[in-house]
Amino acid sequence: MNISNNRVIDIMHTRRSIAKLDLPMPTEEELNTALTAAMTAPDHKRLRPWRFIVLRDDALVDFGQVLLRAEQAATDGSLSDAACQKLLNMPLRAPMIITLIAQIKEHEKVPSFEQLLSMGAAAQNLLLSLESMGYRTVWRTGKLCNAPEVKAYFRTADQDIICGFVYVGSSNIQMPCRDVLDLSEFVEYRY
Repeated sequence: MNISNNRVIDIMHTRRSIAKLDLPMPTEEELNTALTAAMTAPDHKRLRPWRFIVLRDDALVDFGQVLLRAEQAATDGSLSDAACQKLLNMPLRAPMIITLIAQIKEHEKVPSFEQLLSMGAAAQNLLLSLESMGYRTVWRTGKLCNAPEVKAYFRTADQDIICGFVYVGSSNIQMPCRDVLDLSEFVEYRY
């Protein structure tokens, strides 16, 4: 097996989160291809615990308003003008945001943590798929992810978990290479 020329492994080793993204963004066909790849994630009993909501254009502005309302509710409205503007601008750091929602289902053989892990695997598939097409991404979370105002905006059930937001776009920023990890700090072999 030749692993020195493996495109998938190369993408995994070089993918980096980019904070500010611009146009172009994926076309509908590219996005559907990436979302289909996302849904090949491991999925015990085929519960399909994934939901993706794509925001663009005016929906990004609307989402900024939702984040502002959520933070105002959490802080009893005591925000500076600068803090308000920062919240409004947060979704504008990319031309597209894909919201990741784990739709947790009751199942005697598939605990909720396993469904959450499936959403995480789907998210990784999505990131790698978009990267393979030449786009850049950053997966963001934060304290407002599952605030009542945010969950209401995305019409999630109480048991559902918003796992974050994948910001998608383009960038010509060259990120530094990752540090080489000493696997012995993380891996143990038993024979």
